[in-house]
Amino acid sequence: QVQLVESGGGPVQAGGSLRLSCTASGLTFGSYAMGWFRRTPGKEREFVATISWGGSSTLYADSVKGRFTISRDNAKNTVYLQMTALKVEDTAVYYCAADRIRKVETTYAYWGQGTQVTVSS
Repeated sequence: QVQLVESGGGPVQAGGSLRLSCTASGLTFGSYAMGWFRRTPGKEREFVATISWGGSSTLYADSVKGRFTISRDNAKNTVYLQMTALKVEDTAVYYCAADRIRKVETTYAYWGQGTQVTVSS
């Protein structure tokens, strides 16, 4: 059974930083592209960042480019999202996802349960 477990969310002030982690089990982690998505109440889940299975290729949403960094450690079955210069509008539930194909669509095969990030002014 595949499980993705996010951690690292919480409250933070605008301008601050957080690092989210997502640890996977039940799959061959190094064979999967990983993505981060987020959702705010009343909105669709939106793409944040994605990274290829080997970590050499990344892609970011325009809204987070230059502020967020996605990375992975295949030895630890973990993907990270380093978030800096956080804005109030970054407040959301953040989800990690895994799929054989790196993509920006929400059609990933596996999803975590999400972790709340709340940015206050």
